Amino acid sequence: MDSASLVAHASLHPQQNLHTLFVYGSLMADEVLRILLKRTPQSSDALLNGYQRLSIKRRVYPAIIPVDSKKVSGKILSGIKDFEMDILDAFEAVEYKRITVEVSLMDGLEKLLAYAYVWGNEKDPNLYGDWDFENNFICC
Repeated sequence: MDSASLVAHASLHPQQNLHTLFVYGSLMADEVLRILLKRTPQSSDALLNGYQRLSIKRRVYPAIIPVDSKKVSGKILSGIKDFEMDILDAFEAVEYKRITVEVSLMDGLEKLLAYAYVWGNEKDPNLYGDWDFENNFICC
């Protein structure tokens, strides 16, 4: 691409913030990400300390809530653009709140801040039992 094309491209695509997101349920599935974002973001295995992943009655996806002695395995998605965060916010709906959490990469050497979708009602009677991706996830 020549310099004039680069300038034209940059003006059509203004600088976007890139976000990091910790996912632990249906958003761990590449198929779901391709449907929502039309791509599969770069990902790394990660661990979130101080939270528990629970099943939700009559739903196929999980929730996480703060629980000091627990941890949740999941993935870090990197390079998520602003408009993609808007899509993911809409997908996660009103029961979840997006917050910033500290996650550890599975190698245990690096910690980083990332967004995560946390269940809004920690006392919800519909939350029960641990949820496991391999045994509970049903896709597309």
